[in-house]
Amino acid sequence: MPDDVAPAAAAAPRPVGPLLPGWTARPQPPRTPMPGRFCTLVPAEAGHAAALHAAFAADATGGLWTYLPRGPYPEAADFAGWFAAAAAGADPQFHTVLVDGRPEGIASYLRIEPAHGVIEIGNIVLAPALQRTPAATEALHLMAVRAFDGLGYRRLEWKCDALNAPSRRAALRLGFRFEGIFRHHMVIKGRNRDTAWFAMTDGDWRAVHAGTAAWLDEVAAAPGHAQRRPLAAAIAAAITAAGAAA
Repeated sequence: MPDDVAPAAAAAPRPVGPLLPGWTARPQPPRTPMPGRFCTLVPAEAGHAAALHAAFAADATGGLWTYLPRGPYPEAADFAGWFAAAAAGADPQFHTVLVDGRPEGIASYLRIEPAHGVIEIGNIVLAPALQRTPAATEALHLMAVRAFDGLGYRRLEWKCDALNAPSRRAALRLGFRFEGIFRHHMVIKGRNRDTAWFAMTDGDWRAVHAGTAAWLDEVAAAPGHAQRRPLAAAIAAAITAAGAAA
């Protein structure tokens, strides 16, 4: 090789993510109950439809369904037809929220990706009587417990219409982190939907779980199940404690 021709520089290695030793695909969520102190989630059944429709009918405006791709359902028969089909599906996998044995809400796992350990909570419809109660918080917490602790998923997602302010507040309150807006993401009921994405990883979960469990303990022990501090404050305290112990 001539002295004035330098050899080509070796290509620098490209960065890649960390290895996950022993990683295997996660199981599909089972169709089994998730019992709690304030509520129990059970696999959705067509037989729940009448009670759910009556509970949802307390929302006379139909606002429960504003941001969902279906509904509202003024007629019980129409709701029963949709719910029977939804209850039979595998993804979304619907659950009914029971409070004192009464069906008062629905929620589902969806976009279930066992190979990647990613799962989403969505299709949440809570009757007015269930909203802003410890049971509502516990229901979604139970779904997170199953996803992370029961099944070993790595990422739990929450997505909603970017204009759905209550859903966005709920995601943050429950410990999800905002990840951005997908613009022109969907067409829902003939309208554009920009989608707000939130997620929680298994690394986030330990502190979120500790804070939520502490909050539920406090509420269960309080007269009238009154909250002593906001859930977000309990989770923040757990995050601080985890950082101090690290």
